[in-house]
Amino acid sequence: MTYEELLKKRRSVRKYQDKPVAVELIQEMIKESTLAPNAGNEQPWKFIIVNNREMLQKISDESKKNILARIAANPDDYAKKYQGMLQNESFNVFYNAPCLMMILGLSHLKNLHVDCALAAGYFMLAASSRGLGTCWVNLGTEIHDPEMLRELAIPDNCTIVAPIILGYPENIPSVPKRKEAEIVKIIR
Repeated sequence: MTYEELLKKRRSVRKYQDKPVAVELIQEMIKESTLAPNAGNEQPWKFIIVNNREMLQKISDESKKNILARIAANPDDYAKKYQGMLQNESFNVFYNAPCLMMILGLSHLKNLHVDCALAAGYFMLAASSRGLGTCWVNLGTEIHDPEMLRELAIPDNCTIVAPIILGYPENIPSVPKRKEAEIVKIIR
């Protein structure tokens, strides 16, 4: 597969086959994602693999509860557009994917979000190259229950940056229409 084909194959997948993803395969992709560029070579990322549907459902329920509470406290919250979906009891924020891989790191680091986003991009490309589908589900960052944070081994001083669902896709969505790149200026 060419690089251009890989880029076109990497889509946000929300429908997965009922087939588990081997932890060893996920670990290979994580290793590749750590080749991503990062500020000062700090390599701030940490990874959590959730390969258990019951736990995925618990995380989804926790996230939905917290986002709905946030919307109730601030009706102008950007997540308001998801309110109807989140109120649907059967909606799973992880689209019933078989696996979730979270990228997190120490909250105080200045470049944490950029560095982890780069690792996430590498991870999603690594998955696509293996015929797997992914989707970055930002709704999955809203975990506040101390017991769940302990169960997931997320330290108090860490921030979840990229919750990425993973699995064998039912199909690969086509590339959505893209805007022309806006090149502000070329200086020669």
